[in-house]
Amino acid sequence: MTDTANASTEKNDFIRHIIREDLAAQKYEQIVTRFPPEPNGYLHLGHVKSICLNFGVAEEFGGICHLRYDDTNPTAEKQDYIDNIKKDVKWLGFDWVGEARHASSYFDQLYKWAVQLIEQGDAYVDLQTPEQIKDNRGSFAEPGKPSPQRDASVEENLQRFADMRNGKYAEGEAVLRAKIDMASPNMNLRDPIIYRVMHQSHHQTGDAWCIYPMYDFAHPLSDAIEGITHSICTLEFEDHRPFYEWVVDKIGKKGGIETPPHQYEFSRLNVDHTLTSKRKLKQLVDEGVVSGWDDPRMPTVAGMRRRGYTPEGLRDFCDRVGVAKADGVVDFRLLEFSIRQSLETTTARGMAVLNPLKVTITNFNDAVAQWEDLKAEGVNARWDDAQQTLWLTQPKHPNVDMGEREIPFTETIYIDQGDYELEPPKGYKRLSPEKTEIRLRNTYCLAVTEHILDEAGNVVELKATIDPTTLGKNPEGRKVKGVIHWVSASQGVPATVRLYEQLFAVEDPSSVSDVHEALNLNSLTELAAVVEPSLANSDAGTRFQFEREGYFIADSEEHSNDKPVFNQIVSLRDTFKPG
Repeated sequence: MTDTANASTEKNDFIRHIIREDLAAQKYEQIVTRFPPEPNGYLHLGHVKSICLNFGVAEEFGGICHLRYDDTNPTAEKQDYIDNIKKDVKWLGFDWVGEARHASSYFDQLYKWAVQLIEQGDAYVDLQTPEQIKDNRGSFAEPGKPSPQRDASVEENLQRFADMRNGKYAEGEAVLRAKIDMASPNMNLRDPIIYRVMHQSHHQTGDAWCIYPMYDFAHPLSDAIEGITHSICTLEFEDHRPFYEWVVDKIGKKGGIETPPHQYEFSRLNVDHTLTSKRKLKQLVDEGVVSGWDDPRMPTVAGMRRRGYTPEGLRDFCDRVGVAKADGVVDFRLLEFSIRQSLETTTARGMAVLNPLKVTITNFNDAVAQWEDLKAEGVNARWDDAQQTLWLTQPKHPNVDMGEREIPFTETIYIDQGDYELEPPKGYKRLSPEKTEIRLRNTYCLAVTEHILDEAGNVVELKATIDPTTLGKNPEGRKVKGVIHWVSASQGVPATVRLYEQLFAVEDPSSVSDVHEALNLNSLTELAAVVEPSLANSDAGTRFQFEREGYFIADSEEHSNDKPVFNQIVSLRDTFKPG
C-alpha cells in the first residue's frame, strides 16, 4: 500500500462518498475497480490521476483493482505500449490483482453477446458505406435516417454477421450496429457501431479474428465479466453512460450478468501549458520534434520519470487536485510545488557551475599552507600535495544524514558568470567592481582584485585572493554578505546540463489546431557545465539539489561518470503557494 493511500483515508470526494454509502448498504461484498488504458501510446499526466483514484479507492476500502488493456484496435496498439503501461503503474507505487487483463481475452464471449443482441432484435448488420453512415447519422438539430438494413430479419442479420466473422466482407463494407433510436438527442444512442471488419493481426490473438468490437461495446461488458463494481472514468464519457447501461441491461441475466457494473464520471486533469492528447503527442514523437515518448519535456509518465519527477510528488499532486465533477484547469506550478516538496529532504546537495567563469586565486599556495592550523580548530579537510588540492569534507545534506562528500578546492576555480556583474542591477548582492568580497560556499572568503575582459568587453577571468583565516569561520572585524557556489577548474568534471521550460508556450495547447504553433521553441537549453566530482560519480537516475540552481537528475539513458548528463527536474523555489 502506498503512503499516499495511508495518509488519505479521510478523503470525502463524491466518488468515495458513493463507495461508503454502497458499503454501508451492503450493496457489494467488495469494491472492485479497474484501470483500463488503451495500449495505443504512453501514459500521460491525465492517466496518473486515474491511476491514483482507481487504485487508491480500492486500497482505501479493502477492495481490489484490475489493470486491463482495452485492446480492441490492433492497428494502433504495440507491445512497447503494453510493457510501458505496466512499468508506469508500478513506478507510481501501485499493483494490480493477478495478471494484467486484456479485453481481447474476452473476444469469444463478446462475439456471443453480439449474437445474443441480434437474436433479441437489438442489433443489425449495416451495409452502408462509412460515408453514408456518417451522413445519415443526423445532427443535434435533426434526427438521423434509418439504415436500409435496419429492419432486416434476425436470420438475415445472423448470416451477415457470420459472414463478417468469416472474412467475406472487406473493411468498410459491413458493420454491426446496436438498434436503439436514430432520433435520440444523445448522438451516442443513434444506433452506434459495435463491431467492424478489420483484416488486421492482433498482438494478443494473432489472426484469429477479422472483426473487432468497438470500445464502447467492449468496455462495459469487460467490466461485467470482471465483476467491476465502480467503473470510474473521466467526464467526457458521461454522454456514453446511457449506452454503457443499455448494453449491460440488454445482455442482462440472460447473458450471465448477475451484478451489473455502474459507471461514474469525474473531471479529467487539465493542467495549463500541457497537452494530453496521445494522438498529438505521438505526432511529436514521430516527427522528431521530441527525442521520444520519454523526452523529459513530455507530459508522459516516462518523460516525467526521466525528467526526475518522483512518484511521491505526483501522488501528492493528485491528492491536492482532488476529485470533482466540474472541469477546471490546474496551475502547472502546483505540480512543480509537489515535486519540489518531495525532493527537499530526499536529495543530496552538490555544486555545479552552469555558466563557468574562471577565477584564479593568486595567494592560493600561501593561504592553504595555513589550513593545518585551522584543522586543529575542527575543519575537516586534507591536503593532496601531488594534486595541489585541498579536499574539504562536507555533509551531503545539511539537515538529513546522507553521509559525507569530498569537495576539491584548487588554485583555479569556476564561479557562475552571473555572479560577477560589471554593471550590477539594483539590489544585486554578489560580486562586482564595487562589491569585491564574498563567501565561497563551504570554504574561504574571496576578494576579487582584477577582472579581465575580452575584445567584446565580456569578463572572461577574475583574479582574486582568499582570506586564509576564514576556512570554516567568519572573518574578524568585518561582515561578508552573500554566498556563491563554485567548482574546481582542475578537479571539476565537464558535464552536459539540460534546462527545461514547458514544451508548450500556449496556455491551452489543445485549442490550437496545428500542434507546432503551440510549441515553446525555448523548451530545451543545453549547457556545457562543470560539476563537483561527487555529482559526476553518481549512478544514472540519482537526484541532487545543485546548490543555488535547482533540482537535477543524472539522466537514466545518457549519464556516465566520464560524460555526466543532468536533467533539470524543477527550479529551487517558486513564489507559488498552494491554496
